[in-house]
Amino acid sequence: MRSKSLVTAALLLAIAAPAFAHSVRTGIEAWQKADYAGAVAIWRPLAEQGNADAAFNLGQAYRLGRGVPTNLAAAQTWLERAARKDHVDAQTTLGLLLFENGNQTGGLRWLKLAAEQGEARALLIYGTALFNGDNMPRNPVLGYAYVSRAAAQGLKPAKETLEQLDAILPVDQRKQGVALAIAKAKVAPPPAPKAAKPAKQAPAPMKTAKADAPKAAPKAVVPKSGGWRIQLGAFSQRSSAEALFKRLQGNAALAGRAPFYVAAGAVTRLQVGPFESRAAATAACGTLKGQACFPVAAK
Repeated sequence: MRSKSLVTAALLLAIAAPAFAHSVRTGIEAWQKADYAGAVAIWRPLAEQGNADAAFNLGQAYRLGRGVPTNLAAAQTWLERAARKDHVDAQTTLGLLLFENGNQTGGLRWLKLAAEQGEARALLIYGTALFNGDNMPRNPVLGYAYVSRAAAQGLKPAKETLEQLDAILPVDQRKQGVALAIAKAKVAPPPAPKAAKPAKQAPAPMKTAKADAPKAAPKAVVPKSGGWRIQLGAFSQRSSAEALFKRLQGNAALAGRAPFYVAAGAVTRLQVGPFESRAAATAACGTLKGQACFPVAAK
C-alpha cells in the first residue's frame, strides 16, 4: 500500500510541473512557430530558477509584447537578472533599452561590460560615447579603438561611424587606436560555445532590426566651436553655393557641420565647419574626392 502511495505521489509531481522538464531550446522552437505564449510559459519557470538564457528571452518577450503584454519595466527586470549572470546579449540589450529611454549613464554601464567581451553593438555605442565624452571623460583614441573593433565584425553602423572618425582624427591618433584595438581583441574573452547561448542559435526574440542597428547610437562628435573651416568654392550667386552644399552634405566628413556663406565682394564663398584644428579640416578635404577644398581659419 505504501509503495502504491509513493508511485501515485510521483505521478502527481510529474503532472504538476511539466514546464520544468522543458529546456530553453524548447521555448525557442515554440517561439519560431509563433507560439509566443507557449514559449513564455516554458521560459518563465526556468528564469525563476535562475537560468540566464531563459531570463533573457523572457525579458525580450516583455520588450516586444509577444506572449505577454508589452511591459518595459518587466523587460528590464528580467534582462537585468540575466545581465548580472554575465549574459552578454542581456547586458547589450539592457544597455540599449536604458540608453534609448534616457538613462544613458545606466545604459553605458551595461554596454561597457558587453563591450569588454567584444559584443559589436556595445562596442559601437560605448566607443562613440568615449569619443564624444558623453557621461564620461572624453577619450578619442580609446573610442576609436572600440568602434574599430565593432566595424571589424561587419556591423554597418560601426563602419559608417568609423568613416566619420577617420575624417576627424589625425593619423597618429588613428594608428594608436588601431594598435589599442588589436591589443584589446587579443585579451577579450573567447566567445561562449553556441550551446550556452541557445537564444542566439536561431532567430529568437532578440533578433530584431532594432537590436542589430540601434537607432539611439550617438553620432560621432562634432565640435560646437573651432577655429577652422573648409572652403569649397566661390560663386557669383549664393544659390549656387547652397546647391553645392546640398549636394555634398551627405558626406560623412561634413555630417553635423554647418555651411557658412561668406560674402566677399561680388562672390559668395562656401565654407563648412567648424573643425577643431587645421589637421582635422585637411583630413575632411581628403575625403571629398574631386572637389576643390582647402582649410581656412574662421574669422
